[in-house]
Amino acid sequence: MPTQRTRGLVLILLLVIPLSQLPIDIYTPAQPRMIDELGASPTLVQNYASVYVLGMALGLVPVGVLADALGRRRVLLSCLALLCLASVAIVFCSDPWLLLVLRFIQGVGGCACMVVVYAIAADVACGRELISLSGWLGAAWGLAPVVAPAIGGFIVQFASWRIIFVLVAVLAAAAALIVWRWLPETLTEAARVPVQFGALGRVLAGALRRPLFLGLTLVFAMFASVQLLFGVVAPFVYQGPLQLQAGPYGLLALLIGAANLEGELSTGALAKRVRPIVLVGGAFASFAAGTAVLLVTGLTVGADVLGLTVGGMLVTLGCGALCPFAYGKALGLFDRNLGLIGGLTSAVCYLVVSITIAAAAGLPDDTVLSLALVYVVCGLVGGLLLVACFRAMKAAPAGLRAAH
Repeated sequence: MPTQRTRGLVLILLLVIPLSQLPIDIYTPAQPRMIDELGASPTLVQNYASVYVLGMALGLVPVGVLADALGRRRVLLSCLALLCLASVAIVFCSDPWLLLVLRFIQGVGGCACMVVVYAIAADVACGRELISLSGWLGAAWGLAPVVAPAIGGFIVQFASWRIIFVLVAVLAAAAALIVWRWLPETLTEAARVPVQFGALGRVLAGALRRPLFLGLTLVFAMFASVQLLFGVVAPFVYQGPLQLQAGPYGLLALLIGAANLEGELSTGALAKRVRPIVLVGGAFASFAAGTAVLLVTGLTVGADVLGLTVGGMLVTLGCGALCPFAYGKALGLFDRNLGLIGGLTSAVCYLVVSITIAAAAGLPDDTVLSLALVYVVCGLVGGLLLVACFRAMKAAPAGLRAAH
């Protein structure tokens, strides 16, 4: 748990970080309704998620650099304003292609709620404390896939999908007010890094030459892709061949999201108490079990509410623990340019996520077999990366300690 000294600051971070993920998950129950109202293809509407993630991915490094140069607070406030304005514009948008552009802008604004928040966390914590704090922040981030689809499903059941984006705008404005009123600046003047492209390039190149950092970043990217992919593909299976309405789907999404939240909380609670190999081994076992359930379901019945729900819960439980572990370990390798490093880590992740979601837009929506096969591949790649990372940690444990 955070110390008494940082508890108030951490509370603000816990309130802000879900806004990076919320605009992805809250709209997913509305996708069938948006297809009908906008006259858009299913592929285009699914890509409203991937283009938001792409906006995040491309904004993360520049926003991180600006946060290192100008301070955390100023950059976070500016991006929250951008997220709010883009959400308001979506409310009044009737052109499906313009909405694609606005979703990209939303992503650029939303990325600060992740990269700047984690940079602030690294300003005030290090080592195992940072990994634990990363777990608590991951739990707050994980609240979005828990509650957002249920909220979105409830709204779509009784009102227009546009109300969803009204809510996003209101929440962004409220977060900006809280940050402006109560969040202190955590980056001292002495620690600020001017925007010098040559120096920034050397920092990025140096980070990418560190095998452990690159491996942890790719682990984060792989399992975040798995986690987010389920939220994009599953609504079409639940509301298509399984014929669930948006409201009941939202309740099942709430159950699946709760499993993800439990995974995030386990990292926050156990990072200081158990060996990393135990935490990661248990999380990967949960992911593998969920993938097996989805694979068997896909091979036998194609689509089934129980199989899809149980498999999704196990998969997201494992991903919920693995993602904050990998992110916290990666960020903890550095003691300067934390906005840039956090931006790089998240940018690589969300580039992989956006590619994965875009590629998955054409998956058949009458079976879970294709989704399960994607998870098999991701599990194999992610598992090999984890083995390589733990070997690197064992060979050079001193490299894991941030030089604060």
